[in-house]
Amino acid sequence: MSRPPPLQGIRVLDLSRILAGPWCTQNLADLGADVIKIERPDTGDDTRAWGPPYIKDGAGRDSAESAYYSSANRNKRSVRADIASPQGAALIRELAQDSDILVENFKVGGLQKYGLDYDSLSTLNPRLIYCSVTGFGQDGPYARRPGYDFMIQGMGGLMSITGERDELPGGGPQKAGVAVTDIITGMYATVAVLAALQERHRSGLGQHLDIALLDSHVAMLANQNANYFNSGQAPRRAGNAHQNVVPYQVFAAADGHLIVATGNESQYRAYCHAIGAPGLAEDPRFVTNHLRVTHRDTLVALLADIMRQRTRDDWISRLEAAGVPCGPINDIAQAFAHPQAQARQLRRSLPHPLGGMADVTASPLRFSASPVVYRAAPPLLGQHTEEVLRDLLGKSPQAIADYVASLGP
Repeated sequence: MSRPPPLQGIRVLDLSRILAGPWCTQNLADLGADVIKIERPDTGDDTRAWGPPYIKDGAGRDSAESAYYSSANRNKRSVRADIASPQGAALIRELAQDSDILVENFKVGGLQKYGLDYDSLSTLNPRLIYCSVTGFGQDGPYARRPGYDFMIQGMGGLMSITGERDELPGGGPQKAGVAVTDIITGMYATVAVLAALQERHRSGLGQHLDIALLDSHVAMLANQNANYFNSGQAPRRAGNAHQNVVPYQVFAAADGHLIVATGNESQYRAYCHAIGAPGLAEDPRFVTNHLRVTHRDTLVALLADIMRQRTRDDWISRLEAAGVPCGPINDIAQAFAHPQAQARQLRRSLPHPLGGMADVTASPLRFSASPVVYRAAPPLLGQHTEEVLRDLLGKSPQAIADYVASLGP
C-alpha cells in the first residue's frame, strides 16, 4: 500500500510567476505540498498570455489557458490578490503565518514596501522558509537588475559553447531550445527548499534562501567550467561533439543522423569492430581517449566516411548489439511515442476545469512507497480564492464577498 506523498501537510505560498519559481513550486506540489499560487487579479501569471497554443475545452476549441502556463502549474490552487493593495498584502501576511514555505521572484527589495519581505514575514512566522528567486541574487552590482533566461544564457557563457563551430556554416551564438536557466534554477530552488525544511527539523526555524539565475546557470556548466579552470582557455562551440571525449557526437548515416557516445576504451574498441574498422582500435594515434581528442579531426573524418555507408537504423541495430551507446535524434513527438517513454507514462492527462483535458509531462521523481501525485490540472485564474479564504482562513461569507468585490471584475 502506498504511503502519503512526501510533502503532504506542507503548505507553500507561491508568489512567483513565469518559469523558474513556478517550476520549483510545481515540484513541491507534485510531492504532495499544498501550493497556493497568488496571482494578479486581472491577468494572473504572465505566462497565461503566452500562446498559442492553448489548452482545449470540452468542445475541442482553444481556451484562454496557454499551454506554456500549463507546463509549470499543475497541482496548485490559484488565489487572486493584489499585493499592492492593503487588502491583498494583508491576505498574504495572513496566509504566510500558517505556511511552511514562501517562494517569490520579485526584484530585490520589491516586496519590502508591502511588508512582504523576509524580515517582515519571519517576524510573524519564524518557521517560514522564504525562497527568493532573482536574476542576479540579493547582493552584488547587478542585484537590482531584472534577469531573464535568454539574457543569462548569453551572459553566463552557455551560448558561447552551444551551436556549430564558428568556422563552419551555421556557426555563431545559439541559445538552448528550452529555457534551461529557468528550469535549472527551479531545480536548485527545490533542492534548497527541501534542505531548509530538513534543517528546520533541527533548529525549529526558517531562513531566507537566495537563489539566482546567474549562479545556477554558471554552476550548470559543470565540466566546461573545469576545462577553463585547468586549461586557462575558455571552451568554444563544438557543435554536436564532446569537448573531452572522442567519438562522442552526431554522425550522418546514409538516410539520417544518429548519436554515437563511446564513454570508455572498451566501448571505443567495440565500436571500431562493429563498424568494420578494427584497425582504428589499434592505431597508435587513437588507442587512448587523450590521443583521440588530440587527433580528433583526423579520426572523425575517417569515421564519418564509414558511417555514411549504412542507414541510421542499421547502424543502431549493429551498435546496440555490440554494447555501444547510440541512438536516434527524435523530435518531441517521436520522443513521446518511444516505447520507453510510453512504458514510463511520461505523458499524463488531467481533467481541466473548462471541461477538456490538460496533457502534462510526468514528474521524473519516482518513489517506491510515497509516489508523486497528479491531483489537478493547472488552475484557472483565481479558481480557489473563495475556497482558500473559507477553508484556510475561516473567513465569513460576507468577508469573502467583500474581498472578491474589492478585486474588481
